[in-house]
Amino acid sequence: MSEETKERYLLAALSEVPGFGSRRLRRLLEAFPAAELWRIPVEEMREVEPSAALRGRLAAFRAEHPDEPERLRERCEKAGAAVCTIHSAVYPDALREIFDPPIVLYYRGTMIPDARRVAMVGSRRCSSYGEGIAQHFARDFVAAGLTVVSGAARGIDTNAHKGALRGGGRTAAVLGCGIDIAYPRENRRLLEEIAEHGVVISEYGPGVQPLPAFFPARNRIISGLSEGTLVVEAARRSGSLITAELALSEGRNVYAVPGSIWSASSAGCHHLIQQGAKLVTAPPDVLEDYGVEAVPSREKRLSLSPEERKIWQVLSFDHYLTPDEIVLSLPDGDIANLPLLLLQMELKGLILQNDLHAYRRAERE
Repeated sequence: MSEETKERYLLAALSEVPGFGSRRLRRLLEAFPAAELWRIPVEEMREVEPSAALRGRLAAFRAEHPDEPERLRERCEKAGAAVCTIHSAVYPDALREIFDPPIVLYYRGTMIPDARRVAMVGSRRCSSYGEGIAQHFARDFVAAGLTVVSGAARGIDTNAHKGALRGGGRTAAVLGCGIDIAYPRENRRLLEEIAEHGVVISEYGPGVQPLPAFFPARNRIISGLSEGTLVVEAARRSGSLITAELALSEGRNVYAVPGSIWSASSAGCHHLIQQGAKLVTAPPDVLEDYGVEAVPSREKRLSLSPEERKIWQVLSFDHYLTPDEIVLSLPDGDIANLPLLLLQMELKGLILQNDLHAYRRAERE
């Protein structure tokens, strides 16, 4: 194992010491190399770390887990994950600039340090409106060359990732649990796809289960990776607003999509707009701040067969229809091979399917 590799896993092990946040660890690292922190008597750290309790925690952790750096390396290899530190060349440039950057990141996929990124966050219980907006904006963002960053949670996060992948672009999922944990479970396949076409990131090592305290910390990474944060749907009290506030505190742009004034799930977005967030109604509203132009969408409907066109006519952008509802809405009744036709239209990017196997148009007219 090279010295650089040893240092990475030593730092990863030190990051696990209870009570040692990244700021405290960074202060210690300014005085002692990682190898010294792992072996020298903790009393020698008294001037840098005056807390006897925290020095005691470090001593106890080292005594109880003497092989933790090597164990971490083995667990990462088993999980197919890599580790980088704040000193690594692949560590994201934008994240390094925030007030409290993580010392260590675990990741699966390809880390591009200078990628231009936009964060997309919102409600876990999003409406079909929010779902459609998230996928539409994400597709346009990646078409313009941006990486879409989100948290792999249910709702807006999931749809932002799916939109980016369906648009053929890169997306980054930031987890509030171990790098090898799928949370929620139904997103396991999605996370594998993200790792293949983008990157899955966590500051927590393999096997670390999700805890409520991890998600606010995760949010600083989502906003810290990105030049701007877009809130699609969010209630007045929402973790998405925490992410937006973190972005503002770092001098990053915040955007919000408006919704119905009667919708509680858009109340947080409206509050952000009242506080000065940029109101956006289309992807170019965000892209103009990045200095890039939206890529004109191709006219995919030109490839519709007569049977596909009939299905297209009964579908809408705003809500989903099940196959049975599609059949009942068709003027001529049943269409032969409806499942095959729906699959073909989905592969063309014309329609979207939800988890209940219902369908809607992928784009608004």
